[in-house]
Amino acid sequence: MAKPSNKTELLDLSQKNFERLVDLIEGFSAKDQNAAFPKGTLNRNIRDVLMHLHHWHLMMMNWYSIGMKGGKPEMPAKGYTWKTTPDLNKWIQEKYSTIPLDDAKKNFKASYKELRQLIEMHSNEELFEKKKYKWTGTTSLGAYLISATSSHYDWAYKLIKKSKR
Repeated sequence: MAKPSNKTELLDLSQKNFERLVDLIEGFSAKDQNAAFPKGTLNRNIRDVLMHLHHWHLMMMNWYSIGMKGGKPEMPAKGYTWKTTPDLNKWIQEKYSTIPLDDAKKNFKASYKELRQLIEMHSNEELFEKKKYKWTGTTSLGAYLISATSSHYDWAYKLIKKSKR
């Protein structure tokens, strides 16, 4: 499916990809859900992937909170640039490496719900008009939300599926 271009498509695709990811994970036995991925991936297991997604949800909500108050959020995070995102992702993986899988699932689902509510608060124009908000630069709020939800869930789905072959 093409990237969403309106609020309905964004809500639908984020929900579809969220459910597809959750269903994939729940389709594995408890043992397989906790098993390590083959060597060569930063995220070493399903927990790592879910906490990666959760942390990016939190960052998105932080950017939004600061930006909508007229501030300039540090993106992607304090001390990191878009070019150093791999370092940030490594830090995220290390930060959450002791979280139990059940907690990772709860955190991911809770932060998804918060992002979904954020999307629901806005009109099509507010979501998809480029340059509408100073903090989003030349892009739209919707583009950030697509990256934090539907596109990111698709990446996670493919990574888990590939790692569980």
